[in-house]
Amino acid sequence: MVSLRCKMVVKEELKKLGLHYVNVDLGTIEILEDITDLQREQLRESLMKYGLELLDDHRKIIIEKIKSVIIEMIHYSDELPKVNYSDYISEKLGYDYTYLANTFSEVKGITIQQFIIMNKIERIKELLLYDELNLTEISYLLHYSSVSHLSNQFKKITGLTPSYYKKLKKKRFKNLEDL
Repeated sequence: MVSLRCKMVVKEELKKLGLHYVNVDLGTIEILEDITDLQREQLRESLMKYGLELLDDHRKIIIEKIKSVIIEMIHYSDELPKVNYSDYISEKLGYDYTYLANTFSEVKGITIQQFIIMNKIERIKELLLYDELNLTEISYLLHYSSVSHLSNQFKKITGLTPSYYKKLKKKRFKNLEDL
């Protein structure tokens, strides 16, 4: 999801360039008029000052949208969708999943499923550090079939068991507090 601050920055930069927009959302801008090469370059430079990137390549835009949907789904939703991830992503973006999956793999060199797993592991790490949920609750929250499935996937990606990871992080925090 595009943050409110990012939207405001983009809208302000468009206004400075005299460009009228219909919509600024999830990595896309709909501009009413044709944009000149000079305006495009000025917009690109202005956005870079804020750490934002202007993407012209349709494939790169699709990839960023896929990544945004997955990150929003895993990191910022209270509950993961009940449907398959492929159906959810396809429905959310309005494209056939096979097209999305092939484009993502060609450009990123990994599958959408691998990207989802990497993000789920990052989310598990966060949840372990917050120490508000146990592994069973985390497993349920992130739609793992079992705690052992979560633990196996976590270990395969990180090389550590979830409980060992949690102990390691707590020990590091304690050592920092003792300084």
